[in-house]
Amino acid sequence: MAEMRELRIGVIGAGGRGNLARHAHKPEQGVRVVAGADLDPAALEKCKEWYGPEFFGTKDYCQVLARPDIEAVFVTTPDFLHEEHAVAALEAGKHVYLEKPMTITIEGCDRVLRTAYERGLKLYCGHNMRHMAFTRKMRELVQKGAIGEPKTGWCRHFVCYGGDAYFKDWHAERKYGTGLLLQKGAHDIDILHWLCGGYSQRVTAMGNLTVYNQIANKRKPGEEPNTGWHPENWPPLTQKGLNPIIDVEDLSMMLMLLDNGVLASYQQCHYAPDGWRNYTIIGTEGRIENVNDYHGHTVIRLWNRRTHFNPYGDEQFYVGTTSSGSHGGADENIVAEFVRYVREGGKIATSPIAARAAVAAGCQATASLRNGSQPQDVPAVDAKIREYFDKDLES
Repeated sequence: MAEMRELRIGVIGAGGRGNLARHAHKPEQGVRVVAGADLDPAALEKCKEWYGPEFFGTKDYCQVLARPDIEAVFVTTPDFLHEEHAVAALEAGKHVYLEKPMTITIEGCDRVLRTAYERGLKLYCGHNMRHMAFTRKMRELVQKGAIGEPKTGWCRHFVCYGGDAYFKDWHAERKYGTGLLLQKGAHDIDILHWLCGGYSQRVTAMGNLTVYNQIANKRKPGEEPNTGWHPENWPPLTQKGLNPIIDVEDLSMMLMLLDNGVLASYQQCHYAPDGWRNYTIIGTEGRIENVNDYHGHTVIRLWNRRTHFNPYGDEQFYVGTTSSGSHGGADENIVAEFVRYVREGGKIATSPIAARAAVAAGCQATASLRNGSQPQDVPAVDAKIREYFDKDLES
């Protein structure tokens, strides 16, 4: 049996979320991160520590893409750069791992998809929640018929760190992220789609900027934002150093009609005192709900008998974690799947079509809430492009 060639990888956006690439770097298994681009010299120096002195670091991502030895690229730059960097990487003939959200517009997603399709390349999107133990257990229960046929799905997302993470830097501006229904909601919309078995066809939404517009203490333009989570930043109106411009909503809710007839809803609050997300899926024979989403501390409750009040369900499933790594091992698992997909092919849990569906639903919901909650249809992706990517999606 011929020895598998070494897979050499580059990273665009080597700092921050670019740390994902560390899970791919396994020279003893024939996978090596060899180059990266970032505007921060400190991030590139850190990469040399991780990947060795031969690591090539640059501020110009085009220099990474120009290397013929690089077969695959991680794109982990801020959201508003995803389209530019992913298209450039695909046009350079590289397979791409693209962090979520895919892009910040429907048109941007379609351009990325079309480029990968036309060049026959692999495009893999970083929806790591599909690799979290609790969402996989919920999907397992749905698929084996524990609640009958799914008819509705709800998600409530309590974002205790919203003021720190999303209202002190570029996330606070529409031009960089469209809105937090898209940027933060892309994960949850994707999981609702995944658990309910369909994609949003029509959406309507309501939301507003209700708290962070009342805070006068803002950082000066050019001043480095302090986006770390600090428990002393409470209550929310005591926050300091917010972004000079804030024009995204801190409270949003949307309704979705999926293409299989399922009705779903998503609610997001960026000044809740607690931080977790709760999914409820109701079918023709029961419902499931997760309590807590923290890795290793989640319980999924199943109700499948008629009752007045039963807070613990008829069955409980305590979900552990497979790793102490980032996001409970989900990051390790998703990177391992990407590497295997590039090297060997096969089925994958994530889907560029699903990633596009999450962005499209988030974009249209944002348009709805900013236009009097008018319902918005979600444009379908080109059938040939969907077929190209769907063939690799696990059932």
